Amino acid sequence: MSQQNLPRTWQSIFEQQSSWPIIVKNVEKIHDITWSMNINQHDHFEMVYIKRGDATFQVSNIDVDMKPNDMIIIKPNQLHKFIVRSSGGCEFLVLRFKFATDENSSFSEVSLNDFITFVNNDSIPFVRLRLSRKNEISGVLNRILREHSKQQIWGDYLSYLLFMELFVLVSRTLKQDWDESTKDRSVKLKELLNIAKEYIDSNYEKELSLSSISSYVFLSESYFSHKFKSEFNISPKKYILNVRINAAKELLSKTDQKISDIAKEVGFSSQQRFNDIFNQAENTTPLNYRKQEKIKKLNLE
Repeated sequence: MSQQNLPRTWQSIFEQQSSWPIIVKNVEKIHDITWSMNINQHDHFEMVYIKRGDATFQVSNIDVDMKPNDMIIIKPNQLHKFIVRSSGGCEFLVLRFKFATDENSSFSEVSLNDFITFVNNDSIPFVRLRLSRKNEISGVLNRILREHSKQQIWGDYLSYLLFMELFVLVSRTLKQDWDESTKDRSVKLKELLNIAKEYIDSNYEKELSLSSISSYVFLSESYFSHKFKSEFNISPKKYILNVRINAAKELLSKTDQKISDIAKEVGFSSQQRFNDIFNQAENTTPLNYRKQEKIKKLNLE
């Protein structure tokens, strides 16, 4: 998007952003029960809001029954199709979108980056929301639909601002939904904790913090830390260190990489910290561990 000749108030907003949400397609659809759809797959997110009627969404072989004021966000590259169930037909709004890069987190207490990371988790092919009859989300979706269809000079910018408003509303609703579900259903909490654990396993080499991990599953930092330790009998911080040490042991025994490179590769800020943590965990230095593993290998051979 070119920012030439933008109003000054808009320009300051856009200058804060490192990327742009891109609306691929935004349409309003009405289908009767005779309508059929082939299994579909695409490289962007698809947000569907049911205005009227009932439908079943089949996403990655999971049936999701949807009623008026229900919303589903289908992740990229998920096989899916919609089946109309109401004899009187079904009316829904569809917003297809993607993001150029990671986004700035200043628009909401739940950052866009957290939201995207969360719905990108491989164990979750979609996100479902049940909205109240009078909700703001449907209003913003309708406004995006109108603005995106206009051929006006400021159309893209208005769509962008409306999209960010939509994100804030969806993120808050998603957070409230998770909070309420975890209060009443231990199964849901266990699912979230396993998602957090899988997230650590897949991202241990990154700069992980308790705050970033708890935000990833939309739980408060203290509540997440307490429940994680109760579920797995280990604190999140200790678990991260264990995963990193195990990854380092694998590299020490199977490669000839420099120890300083291994330290960085598994997520330690310095070789000295890596040496200290490794020594505490294994009662030996990384160098000695490598020597011991080579001796074991020679003896086996």
